[in-house]
Amino acid sequence: MTPFEKMFPNGKVIIPDEKYRSDFTVRETESAIKYIKDTFQNNFALEMNLKRVSAPIAVLQNTGMNDYLSGWEKPVSFNIASINENNHAEIVHSLAKWKRNALKEYGFISGEGLYTDMNALRPDEPFLDNLHSVYVDQWDWERIIAENERTLDVLIYIVKKIYTVIMKIEQEVCNKYAKLAAPFLPHDIFFIHSEELEEMYPQFSPRERENKICQEKGAVFIIGIGANLENGQPHDARATDYDDWITETGRGKRGLNGDILVWNPVLGQAFELSSMGIRVNKESLLRQLELKNEMHKTKQYFHQRLIQGELPQSIGGGIGQSRLCMFYLRKAHIGEVQASIWPKEMLEICQEHHIKIL
Repeated sequence: MTPFEKMFPNGKVIIPDEKYRSDFTVRETESAIKYIKDTFQNNFALEMNLKRVSAPIAVLQNTGMNDYLSGWEKPVSFNIASINENNHAEIVHSLAKWKRNALKEYGFISGEGLYTDMNALRPDEPFLDNLHSVYVDQWDWERIIAENERTLDVLIYIVKKIYTVIMKIEQEVCNKYAKLAAPFLPHDIFFIHSEELEEMYPQFSPRERENKICQEKGAVFIIGIGANLENGQPHDARATDYDDWITETGRGKRGLNGDILVWNPVLGQAFELSSMGIRVNKESLLRQLELKNEMHKTKQYFHQRLIQGELPQSIGGGIGQSRLCMFYLRKAHIGEVQASIWPKEMLEICQEHHIKIL
């Protein structure tokens, strides 16, 4: 395949090649989506010792429970007529902090955790393409760890467990659907710090670096996302109040978080499947809030609980449901595996090139 791009205002579509056709009809796709989601979450929960819980689609404003992503994205908000005070609610961006509170409230202990179906709206997504939608669906998960487990070794251990599930389910999907090509993923995932990646490819942007390393290694975990690199910019932005991206992890490198990326040969680019990390403790929370001039958040409910030592130490993240289905089924566009809202120009391009948007 020789992918090429078609641009339109505020977006683009990557076309795998002029001959692209999905191997699945719409009804076959829907059946395969259910199989993948059921199979993955069962295997993932077993491997990680997680229990499924119910989760909200909206949270009250000014509690600190919502994920504010990079800080500038505005959540969808509304008033609740039947509540007289503090009735302003927001559709979640993710459940990054809600989960940690739930670990405490539901009585989980060290080594246990939870996962849930997270459905979010991100209307401020600046650039829609094959991977980015205003609708986000993922498995949000969180697991309790001990204070002495807030280490890079523990992060790497958990990443390996998650990647093993991702790799094995790809093999199962390929075995079930003979029309698919052989599995793409390598047996092992490669670990590299964002600072090391910058040193390897100083002339490239972060996305170009991801493409380079993923094409070479097949599956990569990039460590340390949020803190500034040598060039004064982070590899990517991260919120101040869930992942710990400030703690030093050796040789001057910072960050107890990162992203799982794989090489997607259909699109010819790196493909993020998961963002995760060891969560902030009191010290790293205050350092990150101060660094980003967000100390006002310390007055919010979630932050107060964390500062006062009421919440457990944890590790957690999100795994894209539609991203996984798209990758396993060799789809060209996330709209082939999820129902969302797309610009007219994108729909026209996709129709022209036989990309069936749900």
